[in-house]
Amino acid sequence: MPNQTEWNLSLLVPDFSSETVEREKQARTAVIQTFIQKWKSDTSYLTDVVKLREALDEVEAILRTGGVGGDMSYAIGLYAVLDEASAERRGLSNNFDEFERKLHNEWLFFFLNLSKVPVVQQEIFLAAPELEKYHTYLVDSFEEGSHLLTELEEKLDSLKSGVSYRKWEDMTSGLISAETRMVAGVEKTFEELLSLMSDPNKEIRDEAAAGIHSITHQYRKVAENEINAILENKKIEDDLRGWEYPESHRLFSDGISKEVVDAMTEVVAGANSVAQEYYALKAQVLGVKKLAYHERGLSVAEVEKEYLYEDAFALVKKVVGQLDPEFAEIFEGFSTNGQIDVFPRKGKRGGAACWHNDIAQPTYILLNHTNKIGDVTTLAHELGHGINNEMMRQKQHALYFSTPISTAEVASTFMEDFVLREIMQEATQEERLALLFEKMDDVVSTIFRQVACYRFEQSLHAAFRTKGYVSAEEIGQLFQAQMAAYMGDAVEQSEGAENWWVYWSHIRSFFYVYSYASGLLISMALQAKTRENPAFIAQVKEFLSAGCSARAEEVFKKAGIDITQRSFWESGIAELRELLEETRELSRQLGKI
Repeated sequence: MPNQTEWNLSLLVPDFSSETVEREKQARTAVIQTFIQKWKSDTSYLTDVVKLREALDEVEAILRTGGVGGDMSYAIGLYAVLDEASAERRGLSNNFDEFERKLHNEWLFFFLNLSKVPVVQQEIFLAAPELEKYHTYLVDSFEEGSHLLTELEEKLDSLKSGVSYRKWEDMTSGLISAETRMVAGVEKTFEELLSLMSDPNKEIRDEAAAGIHSITHQYRKVAENEINAILENKKIEDDLRGWEYPESHRLFSDGISKEVVDAMTEVVAGANSVAQEYYALKAQVLGVKKLAYHERGLSVAEVEKEYLYEDAFALVKKVVGQLDPEFAEIFEGFSTNGQIDVFPRKGKRGGAACWHNDIAQPTYILLNHTNKIGDVTTLAHELGHGINNEMMRQKQHALYFSTPISTAEVASTFMEDFVLREIMQEATQEERLALLFEKMDDVVSTIFRQVACYRFEQSLHAAFRTKGYVSAEEIGQLFQAQMAAYMGDAVEQSEGAENWWVYWSHIRSFFYVYSYASGLLISMALQAKTRENPAFIAQVKEFLSAGCSARAEEVFKKAGIDITQRSFWESGIAELRELLEETRELSRQLGKI
């Protein structure tokens, strides 16, 4: 049974008084300044293997105690999440961010100097047994070094990042979030309008969609200027740093090759017929010729069964415990220690998330449990991230305590899908069909939609770099071309849908959306192997514990999975086709088609 249902932030800091915050600032400043004073004048680490090992051990120790910002930085961020309406908490967060950014810039010299050592010296370091512990880190550091600027230029780039990028994005999102439209006589915010896309009442859905189209049309010219500004900033950075393609930096940071991602996206785009057939089936079950653009996520039926949190907790704990008893122990520990905040309340951020920062700091999971069946799978999803964190904590040092974006969603979808299978075993045939449609909605959105978005990003950056400026109208055409390609004839490209890029935050965080698709396809492969042989969970745990200690391709090869081969991605598509056929057959059995 769950023990605590609210975060216990005292695991990190005793309180958030100005005295405590100031004391933490002074403590972290002392730690970082000690490192700076030692290594700013002593550059022997750039030529001496023993000295470099000593310096990297000190870096690892600093990260192990919370990094530049320490426990207070992490805690303040979480504290703000619990009451986003609080100006006091937002101010505290902004002030500490500024302190941390300045302090981080001061110790930046070490990493820049190390990344730029001559190639001959790099080879000496990489061959040294004393540095084996940091081998992957050094390989990545040296490769990135060829794309880094001078220390002063890097500081300037860090300081200007807000005005050259983030504030542009904040402007658009802020203007949109401030807008409201009337639906059924009630004023609704933009986020509320989006949530009404799945309302059972068609009039409500259509009115909400009209509101979304009105807002995105109103701000499309603002977004045009914003997106061109951040595209230009991206191009300037890539040119200065020598990144060959717009997506190169992202994929390097994610520890995955462009060849692997290109193969995956090409295979998925080549299988768009799976998504198209699914939408055609869904339209048939709903009794319409075509789905309106905004109705793609409409439920074919509601699963009315409710799960109180204690029931959801028990179900998820049982399932993950069957996979491996250690998973259940981790879950129990999160609950006992106050690392899960369960219920919605005024001011608390919506949705769900899992946070981890540095290796010695606890994982925190955010939920907004309302007893819906989706809340159960959400709990499993976020727990998957949390288990991933704890597996890394056992095997890695602080420099490798991170999950590459390329594989970040593997653990979460792995746990989520096993829990969904358990729910489906207990469901009636009607409920099972509803759950199958929900799963297909998720699969299509996670794999086909996100690959379409990734390819839209590629075409958008290419258009900008060719023309120097891309109009809102042309952006809309590029966007709609990719959306129509995966949706097919069963989804209407409604007037106004071409402007949905205006609010889509994904395309402002350049090129990371491929990871949703790769993560789920890899997860499905691991699930299939585990169902076939439960002992395979040991290899899953090895993957979960890998962190950033190796490139994605290397990590999965150890588990018998070669993600460099197109055939691997094609096998994932084959599983999706089986899921689609299962959904179609059950629809036929229940007389829905």
